Amino acid sequence: MDDAAREKLLRRVNRQSATVGVSLPETVTVGGEELPLAEFVIETRTVPGVPPESRGLLASAKETLRTERAERLERLESAPLDREEAETLADEIIGIDRALHALENIRQPDYGETARTADVEDHKRWSAFLDQLS
Repeated sequence: MDDAAREKLLRRVNRQSATVGVSLPETVTVGGEELPLAEFVIETRTVPGVPPESRGLLASAKETLRTERAERLERLESAPLDREEAETLADEIIGIDRALHALENIRQPDYGETARTADVEDHKRWSAFLDQLS
């Protein structure tokens, strides 16, 4: 693959709109394991929110995907590749970007919601304390 073709693919994967209107690879290999990428991205649309006990797992998944993206991007930038390998890498990078975008858009309770919940819990504790004094 020549430098011009490589540069064109690099521009494609680094465009902010790279994931818009692009078909998603059915699977992607992450950490040596093949994962159903298309199914994952579709399923994240139905997740209403991230429970507090799953936030660490979510952060870990995002970090793993970012690492995989960086490794693929490095290969695309510098490894000797034929045109087909480079296209596959570019599609995988864009697919990983779609997965990351899906993970970023899973609703997490905002600060206001968390604060209201904490206020209600505080009020309940104080009410219980005052009931004990009466």
